[in-house]
Amino acid sequence: MRSVYILTIAFVLFLNLTVNAQFNRYLITFKDKAGTVFSLNNPSQFLSQRSIDRRVRYNIMIDSTDLPVNANYIEAVRLSGNVNILNVSKWLNQISIYTTDASAINTINNLSFVATAVPIASRNSNISFDKFFHEKINDTILTLNNKPSSNTFDYGLSGGQIRIHNGQFLHDHGFRGEKMQLAVLDAGFYRYDVLSTFDSIRNNNQILGTWDFVDREQSVAEDDSHGMHCLSTIAANIPGLFVGTAPKTSFYLFRTEDVFSEYPIEEHNLSVAAEKADSLGVDLCSISLGYTEFSNPSFDYTYNDMNGNTSISAKAVDLAAKKGMLMVVAAGNEGTSAWHYISTPADADSCLAIAAVDTLGRIASFSSYGPSSDNRIKPNIAAVGRNAVVANSNTGLPSFGSGTSYACPNMAGITTCLWQAFQEASNMQIINTLQQSGNTYSNPNDRTGFGIPDVKKAFVLLQKQFSTREALFSQCKANIAIEIKTDSTMKIEVERKFPTDSIYTLITTFQQSGNYGMKQFIYADDLSGTDYGFVNYRYKMIIDADTSYYLDSTVVNYLNNCKIIIPNQNNITISPNPFTDNFFINLERTADTKVDVIVVNALGQKLHSETFTHLAGIGAHEINMRQTSRGIYFVTVFMNGKKEIVKKIIKQ
Repeated sequence: MRSVYILTIAFVLFLNLTVNAQFNRYLITFKDKAGTVFSLNNPSQFLSQRSIDRRVRYNIMIDSTDLPVNANYIEAVRLSGNVNILNVSKWLNQISIYTTDASAINTINNLSFVATAVPIASRNSNISFDKFFHEKINDTILTLNNKPSSNTFDYGLSGGQIRIHNGQFLHDHGFRGEKMQLAVLDAGFYRYDVLSTFDSIRNNNQILGTWDFVDREQSVAEDDSHGMHCLSTIAANIPGLFVGTAPKTSFYLFRTEDVFSEYPIEEHNLSVAAEKADSLGVDLCSISLGYTEFSNPSFDYTYNDMNGNTSISAKAVDLAAKKGMLMVVAAGNEGTSAWHYISTPADADSCLAIAAVDTLGRIASFSSYGPSSDNRIKPNIAAVGRNAVVANSNTGLPSFGSGTSYACPNMAGITTCLWQAFQEASNMQIINTLQQSGNTYSNPNDRTGFGIPDVKKAFVLLQKQFSTREALFSQCKANIAIEIKTDSTMKIEVERKFPTDSIYTLITTFQQSGNYGMKQFIYADDLSGTDYGFVNYRYKMIIDADTSYYLDSTVVNYLNNCKIIIPNQNNITISPNPFTDNFFINLERTADTKVDVIVVNALGQKLHSETFTHLAGIGAHEINMRQTSRGIYFVTVFMNGKKEIVKKIIKQ
């Protein structure tokens, strides 16, 4: 059996005849959304503003999959007999129901707007079967002698699973998940509401909402502990002992998995939870769940089904990615089993499937193999999932756990911080960049895919991608403009090389104060006195003591002869006026001249002064007024100690 979606009509009829003996939960798929009261022209009826903003930011069209399921269709199903509505999927235009009423299924199948009504879960039995990722937890509470840390966070025991990706680089530069939203889809979040591990996210109101899609209730704290363990790898904040990969992120906690059995209805729950996350405007989802075999073997998948297009959960994950969310999924723990391969939804085309390694980068034997059955590289990348630090269920203090379930949220947190720095990048651009930063990118394999990402390298790749550089020649000057995302800890060195030079020479350095963001740097390189025909410039970005790189170089071609022309008279002007950020002292001098410049505001307060030497000839000296406010200023210029001009200028 490949999937619940490809049941033949004959088999569906057979199942209807045996409903009382086997099944009590069904998936009803509708043919259309005709007659809906909602309109694509008014998305605020069914999407949050944050969700709409995401679509606008990444130029994503709102389409019919965003429209809610027709309420009249749902009501007609409910009235078909003894039927309880469970969950509703607008993306797949489906609902799940509970019924033991065979006649109700027959009635539903005969509704004109129903495409299929197929079983999705059997009756409960005395035999419990569950292929859910049950990772092993070492409940021994770990301790660590506190040592001074040079990083923003004192990670303690969790430092290894952060530093393997250079995650501390992002944290140290202010990217810890602030203003980002992440949904964790799992089996339960046992005692997350009382454990000290989560004090910070509770006290800072970082838990935005919870919902149990299995029992259809608000509370998720009394269920399985698996989701709590996963959440702790991202959200923990116990300085000196255990700090997560994105401790400032805001979270939604969704229970989709029923650990007492395994049926495709849990995939349907996952789909509905992903839709909920999208509608709320969530940025990323972390999914440490996987499906291959079920409590009823008739639902089992084969490896051929791991093609990204067959299972309910893979379809849902790809639709979530289409809506702009970044979906991070555990690859699976089948590396030593007969199955061997990844599980679904890790096979989804547009997800980031995560393999497990230890803090030394060694692959965990249990981590599932790729590729997908249609021969795509899977897993995509790897993170620490062997002996990962997770919260103890009783105390919240750090303990060890192993499984791709923990590699997944570790990577989800790292990805959140990277995306925070470059929110102009789409989900797929972030995924591609993480893959490019992997240690096996040039030679991907079926265990770790593109390898272990280095987010410092990924940061540089994105910084390059979203920067612009320009050098234009005008009036014997190379006017250089660079726009790039930086903060006060980063600087750019501009280097120049004439055709007769063997090496580049540093000519100026840019460094902007303030927080990280897109900044523009402008410099006018005076080429008066030169006549080489062209000049080369290159731009070196220095981020840390151990991290520097060159942006693309530029070549400026001369448009006229720039050899020095000695004027036969002295002249001075100030332009432009009004100005925006900078103005220029334009000088014509028959001899070398000492120049003093003083700038005062309308109250006579000195704001700027400098002294320089102007060589004989024609040239301009730039005065930087970027940090001053708009208003009226007065510029006084002295030549060889003699006042020559006082000029009123206006900053717009």
